[in-house]
Amino acid sequence: MKKKIVAVMMAAMMAALPVSAMASESETSAETEAASEAAETEAASEEETEAAEKVDLTGMKIGVQLGTTGDLSVTEEYGDDAVERYNKGFEAVQALLQGKIDAVVIDELPAEEFVASTEGLKILDGAYSQEDYAICFAKDNQELTDKVNEAIAEIREEGTFEQIANSYVGDNAGENYYESPEDIDRSNGELVMATNAEFPPYEYYEGDEIVGLDVDFAQAIADKLGMELTIEDMAFDSIIAAVTSGKADMGVAGMTVTEDRATQVNFSDTYYTSKQVIIMKDDAAE
Repeated sequence: MKKKIVAVMMAAMMAALPVSAMASESETSAETEAASEAAETEAASEEETEAAEKVDLTGMKIGVQLGTTGDLSVTEEYGDDAVERYNKGFEAVQALLQGKIDAVVIDELPAEEFVASTEGLKILDGAYSQEDYAICFAKDNQELTDKVNEAIAEIREEGTFEQIANSYVGDNAGENYYESPEDIDRSNGELVMATNAEFPPYEYYEGDEIVGLDVDFAQAIADKLGMELTIEDMAFDSIIAAVTSGKADMGVAGMTVTEDRATQVNFSDTYYTSKQVIIMKDDAAE
């Protein structure tokens, strides 16, 4: 049985009130403009609240996973001397517990997993930064990029991605895992996925097997393309090099789209939106 990950997925819902049939065109326009201004004011207020909640880490030693968005963003904001890099997110968390560092900046869902399984830690309120996840490909492999984007669109339209996400995240985590359809023709060859299996619930080991949200998603893509999925585990900062050198066809590892990475690789359409959060000890976070 795959490990249940407890997390909360939230979606914003908006409802439009009907305009009376007796309202004039000018009244309707005024109401629409007022509603738009109210929505903008609310959004700005939320942004201000989030900014106000963001913790100042100046003077602290901050742990990150090498080569991740947390590494890049923390280094840019606080400087290289403030950053302590680890090959695995779990190693950064252990260093925090041992008092070697003051905080860890890491993706939200892995952070929730680490905190749920470790006493004495807390995730601070508010996001450190927002991010979009996508699959990366070699710059000269536009054909595969296009095919995968088509597969992603189909997987979303059919509701398969929602099923995959819900099997790892939320109240129904641990149920209804993705299974490949029977009798798929895999004559189109091998699809090699580079990943870093230290990133639950996206990719992690269960015994000798690599499992996770990204793994099931990649399997669904391979099924659509009629290919055999092969997974290669490696350090996170080696994934782009593996893809650009042709050792792997694609990188799937909760990888955030950034301008710098986009100069090195092609990115698929975004498939998941997450955020970086801050982990601290309970007593330090109070």
